[in-house]
Amino acid sequence: MAVKRRRADPVADDKGEGGGTFLPASIEAAWGLRERPSKGPKPGLTLDRIVTTAVAVASAEGLDAVSMGRIAKELGVSTMSLYRYVGAKSELYVLMQDVATGAPPAPLPPGTGWREGIEHWAWAIREVYHRNLWMLRIPLSGPPATPNTVAWWEQAMVALEGTDLDEGTKVSVVMLVGGFIRNEALMMADIGAVIGASGQSPEEVLSRYGHTLRRLADPDRYPAVARMLDSGVMDEADEPDYEFRFGLARILDGVALLVDGDGDGRS
Repeated sequence: MAVKRRRADPVADDKGEGGGTFLPASIEAAWGLRERPSKGPKPGLTLDRIVTTAVAVASAEGLDAVSMGRIAKELGVSTMSLYRYVGAKSELYVLMQDVATGAPPAPLPPGTGWREGIEHWAWAIREVYHRNLWMLRIPLSGPPATPNTVAWWEQAMVALEGTDLDEGTKVSVVMLVGGFIRNEALMMADIGAVIGASGQSPEEVLSRYGHTLRRLADPDRYPAVARMLDSGVMDEADEPDYEFRFGLARILDGVALLVDGDGDGRS
């Protein structure tokens, strides 16, 4: 995975400030590479309090409710005072995600197979997303760069250590599985919101959709759709986790081909 390097800030380099990571000061503080401001404009105001308050607002009202002004109001300080700790709302989002994600689960016992390890990791991340659906609305801003997100990445890479995959292919596998988890959680959250707004059960919504589709989809023009409807597959909802189980299993079936040497991961 190619990463473009950004030129270092000559002022920061000359003064020896920060951790030389090219990251914002607030992210370096999360790693313990900078001292967190202790004498803010209001006693007790800390980076931890700012981030925790932002997470609470997002959990209660959604990500759109989070703004520097809103968080300042919740803390009883001026908006400008927050910028002593966080340079921009995008930085706040990254820190919120790290706090809400938390540390990864305890690793499985030594000798656990790679597939079981990745499944364990995938289900745990999915649970994090479902507890914090607002996280799915945060735009991706780069690879993992905070303590907890790097710890999750580490666990996935460790799960693949027993394979003969090269490091680049391991990264690709982690990105593939991680992307699937995020997309499935986002899709299910959106579907859940639609069902919730309808005031109907999932079975009722699905039945209504099937009825509508039968009226609209001419079998001569959409024969495959007509056969699907006639099969009755749209008459009742699947188990809540079915699509995730199915998709994860098929992805890992493909990864197994690479692990067994039946596929070329770098082509």
